[in-house]
Amino acid sequence: MKILVNHKDLNKYFWATYHVKSKTNLNDAAHEIAIGQSIGNPNKRSLWETDQMIEDYAAKILVTENLDQQEGSVEIGFPYALMDWEGDGVSQLLCILMGGQMDIDNIQKCQLNNLEIHPDIENKFFKGPKYGITGIRDFVKNQDRPLFGGIIKPKNGMTPHQVLDMTKELVEGGVHFIKEDEIMSNPSICPLSDRVPLISKYLEGKNVVYSFCINADPLHILDRARFVAANGGNSVHVNVWSGLGVYKSLRDLDLPLFIHYQKSGDRTFTSSTHDFNIHWDVLCKLAGLCGVDFIHAGMWGGYLSNTDEELHKTLGVLRSHNVMPALSCGMHAGLVQPIYERFGKDWMANVGGAIHSDPGGTMAGSQKMRQAIEDLRI
Repeated sequence: MKILVNHKDLNKYFWATYHVKSKTNLNDAAHEIAIGQSIGNPNKRSLWETDQMIEDYAAKILVTENLDQQEGSVEIGFPYALMDWEGDGVSQLLCILMGGQMDIDNIQKCQLNNLEIHPDIENKFFKGPKYGITGIRDFVKNQDRPLFGGIIKPKNGMTPHQVLDMTKELVEGGVHFIKEDEIMSNPSICPLSDRVPLISKYLEGKNVVYSFCINADPLHILDRARFVAANGGNSVHVNVWSGLGVYKSLRDLDLPLFIHYQKSGDRTFTSSTHDFNIHWDVLCKLAGLCGVDFIHAGMWGGYLSNTDEELHKTLGVLRSHNVMPALSCGMHAGLVQPIYERFGKDWMANVGGAIHSDPGGTMAGSQKMRQAIEDLRI
């Protein structure tokens, strides 16, 4: 069975870069991933297999000098023919990339660190952001500074009219964007059916993005997005636990909605400390292809704080796909200038506790945050 190749053919294969640790060697582990995730059982051949079947559908391993080692990087190319790119989307893509190899005893570590897909496939089957950085800036009328986003807090327990009152203070305090917390969704005390029309009516004519949390299982989430759009809303907020493929499904509806991607919970499968993980930047690339407009990218200087190097790389991935990075988890006015100096203007400060806990209240806290953005030394 010939699956080793000396060059990457991006016209026929999409290529995954893994960091792998094996009980034996990388050649064995790469073979088990390539065969097991494309054509069949890694170590037993089927009488149904033909040479042509293997040629057309078996994944390929890029030959490198380290394949005799136990741990290191391997690159594997999977045939585009394995996928119905229109319908399978991200869900099946990730099933191929990070599936059955988790059950192979010889593979002790498998981390997906990079993904290369031919631009023709990306452009044909993935819409990308409907608005993105450029459309967001046009809508909120801010071209040269970071954006200011406010978060609805408390996360739960308020009635729709209390959320509306908080929204008014945030808007009057100068926000460009408001995000409902990912815990909210559709609680009985504050159902979407009540709060969407109420808040959307108030925001008519205002250049503020309001992202309603619509987390749900597949049967309901697309209906919730349609409901938001039909009732005057301009954005939806979806957490990763609603499914990594849902962002493409929402974008494919092509509704007049900004899509916000909330990462809270992603460390369950992206943490670098795990033997099996997907690098966050791979998910950011997929998010951009799927068409989100905003994404909680990470944070610098808060109770979550990525390194400068990590965040620069992530922001570069997102900006290359025209996705607005939101920085959140401990954001406050004192961080605006140092973050701007490190990372430039194309990011959004997403703030919750620092504005709502201000002694002067939510409006005063919002005004201080907006002033910090206006006072930036550019």
